[in-house]
Amino acid sequence: MTIDRARIEAAVVELLHAIGEDPTKADYASTPERVAQAYEEFFAGIGEDPLEHLRESVPIDQLSDAVVVTDITVRSMCEHHLLPFLGVAHVAYLPGNRVVGLGKLHRVVNTLSARPQMQERLTEEIADTLVDGLDPRGVLVVVEAKHQCVAARGVEQTNSRTITLASRGELAEPAARAEIMTLIGVSAGGVQND
Repeated sequence: MTIDRARIEAAVVELLHAIGEDPTKADYASTPERVAQAYEEFFAGIGEDPLEHLRESVPIDQLSDAVVVTDITVRSMCEHHLLPFLGVAHVAYLPGNRVVGLGKLHRVVNTLSARPQMQERLTEEIADTLVDGLDPRGVLVVVEAKHQCVAARGVEQTNSRTITLASRGELAEPAARAEIMTLIGVSAGGVQND
């Protein structure tokens, strides 16, 4: 999908009018263009298929107990307020008969994050993509994030973080899930206070 930068720029000009500002002021000379460029980055995952990142897998003979990648940067936009939420994703899977390059897991997270999202759905979509793309024995995804819609408006809770998780297959079993959660170290708090 191609982002319509001209429409975003026009919308920013209208937004500035709507809040009582003069968009022709020198301070705003490049604002519409900057916002359009930022939105192009923020929403680059719209229309992209995250499964594409998992197509080139490697067959394995021996089963690995687990593949765990922690602290994958998450930058997404809350679909309710179009404000960012920032944090990390921790991804674990028990390979079936194939694995994928570790960077591909980052790409899956990035693609799914780069669209208007709810953290709860993002976590589920990452898990489902890994199940569909790798056919693993189990998957566990944990996303920890701070939401600007919570910190900068409404209840104004600047230190609040949200943790969501999705588990599939063998990693849905409480003991297996607990072992992976210990490896991830979620309780240590992967989202840093800014």
